[in-house]
Amino acid sequence: MRSAIIIGAGLVLLAMFVLIGRFVGSPVASAMARAALYFLPVWFIAAAVNMWLGVAKAGYSVAEEAPIFALVFAVPAAVALFVWWHYSRG
Repeated sequence: MRSAIIIGAGLVLLAMFVLIGRFVGSPVASAMARAALYFLPVWFIAAAVNMWLGVAKAGYSVAEEAPIFALVFAVPAAVALFVWWHYSRG
């Protein structure tokens, strides 16, 4: 359940990046595409911190946390890449 919450938080963070890109940048489509790419390293760091907390605080091993890290990072990252692809075509 915690992983689903973290993934949801990543999707909300992505939406915030894209909306900020829409209102700050011009032209709109390229700014939104760029914002989706800016999201990726930020989300990687956030997912890595989540993994570190699982290892350091919750007592899981790196081998146990690695697949969770991959899932937590990959789902919002895939959506971000789709948003980038969609808005960079126009």
